[in-house]
Amino acid sequence: MCGIAGVVSFDAPPDPGHLSQMTSALAHRGPDDEGVHLEGPCGLGFRRLSVIDLAGGHQPMTASGATVVFNGEVYNFRELRRELEARGHAFRTNSDTEALLQAYLCWGEGFVSRLDGMFAFAVWDAPRRKLVAARDRFGKKPFYFAQVGRALLFASELKSLLRHPGCPREIDPRAVRRYLAFDYVPGPDCIFGKVSKLPAAHRLVWEEKGLRVAPYWRFPPAACGHGWPSRAADGAAENLRELLRAAVRKRLVSDVPLGVFLSGGIDSSAITAMAAAETPRLETFTISFEESSGADRGYDESRHARLAARAFGTEHFEERLSRERCLALVPGLADQLDEPFADQSFLPTYLLSRFARGRVTVALGGDGADELFGGYDTFLAHPLGMALGTMPNVLKSALERAASRLPHRAGYMSFDYRLRTLLSGARFADRYRHQAWIGSFTPERADQALAPDWRATDPVADAYGPIDDFDGRCGERGMEWALRYYLSLYLPDDILVKVDRASMAVSLEVRAPFLDTALAEFVLGLPLRFKVRGLTRKWLLKRALRGLVPDQLIFRKKHGFAFPVAAWLRGPLRPLMLDLLAEGSLRRAGIFEPGEIRRLVSEHLSGETDHRKPLWALMMFELWRRRWAGGE
Repeated sequence: MCGIAGVVSFDAPPDPGHLSQMTSALAHRGPDDEGVHLEGPCGLGFRRLSVIDLAGGHQPMTASGATVVFNGEVYNFRELRRELEARGHAFRTNSDTEALLQAYLCWGEGFVSRLDGMFAFAVWDAPRRKLVAARDRFGKKPFYFAQVGRALLFASELKSLLRHPGCPREIDPRAVRRYLAFDYVPGPDCIFGKVSKLPAAHRLVWEEKGLRVAPYWRFPPAACGHGWPSRAADGAAENLRELLRAAVRKRLVSDVPLGVFLSGGIDSSAITAMAAAETPRLETFTISFEESSGADRGYDESRHARLAARAFGTEHFEERLSRERCLALVPGLADQLDEPFADQSFLPTYLLSRFARGRVTVALGGDGADELFGGYDTFLAHPLGMALGTMPNVLKSALERAASRLPHRAGYMSFDYRLRTLLSGARFADRYRHQAWIGSFTPERADQALAPDWRATDPVADAYGPIDDFDGRCGERGMEWALRYYLSLYLPDDILVKVDRASMAVSLEVRAPFLDTALAEFVLGLPLRFKVRGLTRKWLLKRALRGLVPDQLIFRKKHGFAFPVAAWLRGPLRPLMLDLLAEGSLRRAGIFEPGEIRRLVSEHLSGETDHRKPLWALMMFELWRRRWAGGE
C-alpha cells in the first residue's frame, strides 16, 4: 500500500520542489521507500509501504517508455505475469507493480479491466504523451485530481494536492450542503469546488487535447426472482462459500506479517474462519472500551470477538481503551481527514488500526458485506418506510409528535432513537428515504443550519442531487435499488474512505475479501430474496456459513462500530463542542447560522433532544476548516 502524486503540465515542466512537497505529504501511507520521476511535462511521486517483493518493488517503475506509480494490490498479478511472459514480456522483479506496467504495455488503456484487486494508479506513456489513471471497481483506493489550465494535478489524498500552489482552494457551497446531508462529500465532487475524485471503476486519460473520464466496469444486473427456484439456494450457498474462501486465500499473499480485524460479528467471523483454515497461526485483533456508566454501555463487542477467536483457534489480541484515551484523539482527527467527514466510527477504526499495526502490516476486514447482502437496519426499515410514505401528512405529524414525547436514552441505538429516525424519513420520496435515515441533516435542516449566503433555492434537489444522478443510472427498483445505492455512494465515499484513511494514517494495509470481483459479481447477480428475506438480512451468507461459524455469531444482532457520542457531548466532549461551535467563531467564518447551531447545542445539552449526529457533523466540519481551510 502506498501514496502516489503527480503533475502533468503541457505548458511548463513540473517544479521538482512542488512535487517533492506533494510526495512528502503522503509519508504516512508509505514509510518504507520513496521515489520521484521527472520526464518532460510529467512528474511522478511515490511513497511505499512494502508488502510484496520487498527488495524489487521500488517506484516509480519504468519500462519501454512507460512509467507507473501504483497504490494498492493486484491479486491476480501472477496469472497476468504468466500470460505476459508467454507473449514475450521480460520481468526484472516479482512485484505486482511490474505486472501492471507490462499489462499496460501489452494491452493499452483497456488493460485495467483485466486487473483483480484494489488500486489507484497512474501510467505516464512518454511516447504518446498521455497519462492513464484508474481506480478499482469499488473505490477502495483514493484518487484526487484537479485540472489547472493545461496542467493536471493528482494524488492519493487531498492534503497532497494542497501542497501544490496551483491547487484550487475555494470551498464549494453545494459541497457543504451535501456534506451535511451525507456526512461526506459524495464523489466525484470535493469540498473544494475545482478538485474532483475519480469515481470507482473509472479510467482517466489526460493528454494535450484534453481530459477523458469514463467507466470501465458496471454492476451486473440482478437476477429475476422467478428464475431461481428455492432448491437453488443450497447450490448458491456452496458457490458463495467457495468464492469467499478463494477471495480470502488470494488476500493472504504477503511478504510481511498479516492478521484479521475480528469484532465477533458475522462478517469478520466469516473472514477469520476462512483465513484460519489457510494459516496455521493466525493473529486477530479487537479493541474494547471501558464502560464507566449506563450511557457507555452497549458499545463493547469484545466478548463476541473472544468467543470467535476461541472457535477458530486464533492468537487473539485485545486492547482495552479508557474513555480518556479515546477523547484525547478527537481534536486531532482532522490531521487524517483532509476533507470533512462525519462518520463517527472513524475513531474506533483508527484505534483498531493503530493497535494492529503494532504486530502486523496487513489486515483483513469484513467491509462490503453489509452493502452486498443488505445487512443494515435500514433494509428492515425499508418496507415500513414505504408504508409510512403512503400515509396522510396529518397522520405522519401525529406519529412524530408521539415519538417526540418518548424519553431520550443515550445508549447504543435505543428504541426511541430508532423510532424517531424511522419517522424522519417518512416525508421523503422513496429514492431519498434511505439517505434521510442515515444522514445527519435532512436538506431542509441543513439549509436552516447554514448562513443565508450558503443556502440553496431548492434544498432537496441541491443536497440530494447525487441520488437523482444515481437513480437515472440504476435500472433496478425497490430494495434492490437500495442495495446498489449503498454500494455506489455510501460504500466508496464513506466506508472505504474511513478504512483507508484510518489504516493508512498508521501505515497499515487493509484488504476486503467481500469486495473480491468474482464474489461481488456473483452476489450482485442473485435475486433479492437470497439477500434479504422477511426479517432476515444476509440470508444466503448466513446459510453458507452454517457449520463453519458458531450459530450464536451468525445470528447475533447487528452491531455497528461506534462509541457513545450522545453522552460524551453532554460530558467530556462538551468543552470541545462549545469551543468549535462558539457563536463568535461561527459568525466570523460565515458558513453556519449561529442562532440555529446554538439551538441544537442547547436542546442536546438539556436532554430535550438527541442531536448527536448533526452536532458531530458540525464539529468535524469546524475541525476540518480550522486545519485545512485557513480557519482560526
